[in-house]
Amino acid sequence: MPRHVTPPTPSARPWTEEDPDREMRIAVDFPLAQLLDEYAEQSARYRELVAAAALDQRAERAVRGGLHVDLRWILLHLTEETARHNGHLDILRELLDGTTGA
Repeated sequence: MPRHVTPPTPSARPWTEEDPDREMRIAVDFPLAQLLDEYAEQSARYRELVAAAALDQRAERAVRGGLHVDLRWILLHLTEETARHNGHLDILRELLDGTTGA
């Protein structure tokens, strides 16, 4: 399981205190093929880490409020975030092609 809920060093984070929403803008600076390749690499890496860990294993670093979440919480959170963003993409698709309920 990953040791940290967030990247361990500030340089690994796409956001800064001066620009807290930077990760929402920088994707346009990279070719889509590169983003998809990096996503696939990270997905494979984390699938291996998750497979080797127990669902009740706690993260070493705390999230908001000092809570040390477990792998089960992390996976549920990722599922919720993925569903939320898929919904955003569906809205954009509907705006582009006019098809709803597909």
